Amino acid sequence: MELKRLAVPAVTALLVLTTGCTGATVQGRPGASGLRDPFFPRAGNGGYQVEHYALDLAYDPADGRLRGTAVITARAEQGLSSFNLDFSGLKVEGVDVQGARARYNRTGSELTVRPARDLKKGEVFRTTVDYAGRPKPVVDPDGSEEGWITTGDAAVGVGEPVGSMGWFPGNHHPSDKATYDVTVTVPDGYEAVSNGELRSRRAVGEGRTEFAWHSPEPMAGYLATVAVGKFKVSTGRTPSGVAVYNAVAPGEAAGSAAALARLPEIVEWGSARFGPYPFGSAGSIVMPAQTLGYALETQTKPVYSGAPDEELVLHEVAHQWFGNSVSPASWKDMWLNEGFATYAEWLWSEDRGGVSAQRRFEAFLAGDTGVDRGAGEDWGAFPPAAPPDAAHISDAPVYYRGAMVLHRIRQEVGDGAFFALLRGWAADHRHGNASTADFTAYAQRLTGHDLKKVWDVWLYGAGRPKG
Repeated sequence: MELKRLAVPAVTALLVLTTGCTGATVQGRPGASGLRDPFFPRAGNGGYQVEHYALDLAYDPADGRLRGTAVITARAEQGLSSFNLDFSGLKVEGVDVQGARARYNRTGSELTVRPARDLKKGEVFRTTVDYAGRPKPVVDPDGSEEGWITTGDAAVGVGEPVGSMGWFPGNHHPSDKATYDVTVTVPDGYEAVSNGELRSRRAVGEGRTEFAWHSPEPMAGYLATVAVGKFKVSTGRTPSGVAVYNAVAPGEAAGSAAALARLPEIVEWGSARFGPYPFGSAGSIVMPAQTLGYALETQTKPVYSGAPDEELVLHEVAHQWFGNSVSPASWKDMWLNEGFATYAEWLWSEDRGGVSAQRRFEAFLAGDTGVDRGAGEDWGAFPPAAPPDAAHISDAPVYYRGAMVLHRIRQEVGDGAFFALLRGWAADHRHGNASTADFTAYAQRLTGHDLKKVWDVWLYGAGRPKG
């Protein structure tokens, strides 16, 4: 089915300007400064859809300065007299649109750009933003930090949900996905790692090395990453030929070895359970343990804060199907990411003769932390499809009750229809976006079962379900 973008605010003012090159009148109006996401209404921007980001970055750990040029290729979805980019903190040194200098101003995290001439509906246009400074972390509503995070002589850019605006300008809502090329220049002796595949690594003089990374599959801005450090790098391939690139902080190498050795097997297992792996590469970035208080499923190379265990690697790799390839239509749909990745943990255990998904489901109902420590958390505090606000989109109900929703579907429809549902969902929405309403309609149509009770009690119902 055709996926639609979120509604954007109506703009009543209509600006009529004259182009300098042809004299033709073009009707343009400002693009909206947000996409009215239920939890992050200012995230993303209206009036255009990004097709490609080319980021050229230079970072020196010695002084913590980041210099960047972002070339953003987008298609206008309306006539545009101005448009916005999400961007926080760093100083803008200049903006061009279609090769001509553009006026701009900043209000909070909104960079408003006024091209020299109006952009026509359907026009593909390039915006170049030069910027520099010492990036600062972005603080989430739950108090955690994202954006550009430094520790010692290492640094990493992470973005869930809106931190990517702290290190590059863009349309930072998951509903606007694009391809990426990221070039990073760092002092000799450092590695620079990003999403996708390494196209080149070359000395550029003055004691610096340039790394060029390419991501050919669409990616939401919050899944973009760059990491700089004196990493230990290892490469390989899965049995089916997916390239693997692991970058590990020296102090975390020994503790990471066992879990990362399972990565090729995990990718192959996921391909059997959920359908073909959706990207051309896989891997990991293991930062020093004190860097972050969490792991993140950054596309093709999840970021770990300290050495991960096998279960955590499995969880973040599962997101490559659920969250990265099939991305949420809004941040209210987070359970489609986390509930699916959590249930993947249950399936991994079950398929290897460990605790079954049924046993885990029962343990959560009983609060049996001996089976799963998550069973002791307040997984019934709110429905997984209806977090109360932005500060709770990563709470226990989104993960654990989200997984329990999937198990209830499995109980209702049987294993054959359930696993066909998982594979079909990943295939039919590959590299797209989907909402909870999309999923519930798809599940009922594909399985042929009336799942209204599951939705009413488990997905949207108040209180803690009894079974």
